[in-house]
Amino acid sequence: MDGAGRGASVSLNDLKKSYDRMTAVAGVSLDIRSGEFLTLLGPSGSGKTTTLMMIAGFETPTSGDIAIDGKSVVAMPPYRRNIGMVFQNYALFPHLTAADNIGFPLKQRGFGKAERAKLVGEALELVHLPGHGERYPRQLSGGQQQRVALARAIVFKPRLLLMDEPLGALDKQLRENLQLEMRRLHADLGITFIYVTHDQEEALTMSDRIAVMNAGLVAQVGRPEDLYDRPGSRFVAGFLGESNFLPAIVRGIEDDVVVADCEGAIIRALCPGRPATGDKVMLTTRPERIRFADGGWNSTASQNRLSVTVTEAVFAGERCRYILQAGGGSAMVLKEPSSAAIRRRAVGERAEIAWSVADTILV
Repeated sequence: MDGAGRGASVSLNDLKKSYDRMTAVAGVSLDIRSGEFLTLLGPSGSGKTTTLMMIAGFETPTSGDIAIDGKSVVAMPPYRRNIGMVFQNYALFPHLTAADNIGFPLKQRGFGKAERAKLVGEALELVHLPGHGERYPRQLSGGQQQRVALARAIVFKPRLLLMDEPLGALDKQLRENLQLEMRRLHADLGITFIYVTHDQEEALTMSDRIAVMNAGLVAQVGRPEDLYDRPGSRFVAGFLGESNFLPAIVRGIEDDVVVADCEGAIIRALCPGRPATGDKVMLTTRPERIRFADGGWNSTASQNRLSVTVTEAVFAGERCRYILQAGGGSAMVLKEPSSAAIRRRAVGERAEIAWSVADTILV
């Protein structure tokens, strides 16, 4: 199946949506590049689905603008925007076969029977469902129904595909398999994908960029690795993966590195700004970046060290997860690979932990 060529670019300019006294979207500005896989990620009520529905045309903005390929579409009805859409509940017609479901948007657009059959066959091949065209939705598994919904959304070759939690109803294994297939499909089609999810792992796995939303606003936008390694706020650090947070007081700045008094130790952290001496700040580091300092972990990088007590030890298959208490009372999480070569720690054990200054961020 031939892709639609270059995907559409989408620009959101100070987009707002209010219902009576409730504000669902509070002023979102975002530029989505042609051919990009962008995910709107956030908790329930963050405004991500409302933003997607305004792009689709199913919701009308209270104010602001939406432009597709530089042309405002706010006054344009959904059917004229030529956008593919996949919903969480699939929205398949139960009385139509898979082939007829997929062909429905082609019929609406006036395609002839022969051309419809050709395009439907190509779409079924693309989503790995050849030979399933005569089955009804009730005869398909959840994963197969989702593929049919996806085929229906791309069969008319839109330049933009919107997806609202499309894998949310599937089991973990199937969801992970379909995530990889979505990435393949995106690469094959070359069109722009805008994807909504509350699942952080899903967003990290699939996206070119992620826009993290909170309280109707974009908290931060960037590549998955940038958001994970350099969160710009405590919300982003806490929502995108697991993080440790340590209160600290700034003692100075050395070579663009913040030196802070934290839990009875001197801790160094990266910071985009320049806080003043005496400022109370919050430091964060990821649990998997920390190691027990006596465990044979060697690094030439500059390290932070802290004395802790093990308060909880949990074996979780591929990893061991430890809850630690620092000298000042803060709880910390440390994750390390489970291996016969790595000594398991006991509750009550005192230890020293170490992690790279480069993995310590001021938020």
